[in-house]
Amino acid sequence: MKHRFRFFLAGVALGLAASPLHAQQADDNARWVSDELTTYVRSGPTDGYRIVGTLTAGEPVTLLETSGNYSRVENGDGNRVWILSNELQSSPSASYQLPRLEEQVAELEAELGGINETWENRVSAMTETLEVREQRIAELEARNRELDSEADRSRSTIRQLQARLDTQEEDLLMRYFMYGGGVAGAGLLVGLIIPHLPRKRRKRDRWF
Repeated sequence: MKHRFRFFLAGVALGLAASPLHAQQADDNARWVSDELTTYVRSGPTDGYRIVGTLTAGEPVTLLETSGNYSRVENGDGNRVWILSNELQSSPSASYQLPRLEEQVAELEAELGGINETWENRVSAMTETLEVREQRIAELEARNRELDSEADRSRSTIRQLQARLDTQEEDLLMRYFMYGGGVAGAGLLVGLIIPHLPRKRRKRDRWF
């Protein structure tokens, strides 16, 4: 996974480097020695001229002129020599691009590292907030269950009290009926007995 990530960064760096490379290619005289070799250079434009040195693979040179199969170039030290034209390339060599690409990759890695750290901090903060909310929800759900349980107990107590009240009302009504019936019965009995009681005759007062 890490290697794929580095390849991805290298590809991005190549894309970012495209504009500078195009600018360099705009100079028609800019050349680079082929990456595939370290080539010998001669003092003239044919194989008959003596070898006067070498150019390193990937070394940037400036094209001065072309004669037959050879091209006259000038390297960074100011040396002017002849090299086979097919040993030159018009695009920057890999060895020339590599340090720049590595630098851009390092910059991208640093930038992505900062983005990753920022994102991790945001995720951590969001996770903490979510945990707090979940804890609060759990507390509210527990409290809701407690309230439901208390409500059930209250409803049960109310039903018991209502049943006792209904029983007491029935007992009270029964007592009223019994009391009223007793009073009525006693009155009826008295009414039946009183007419049959013997009455005392009044004595007449004589004045003569």
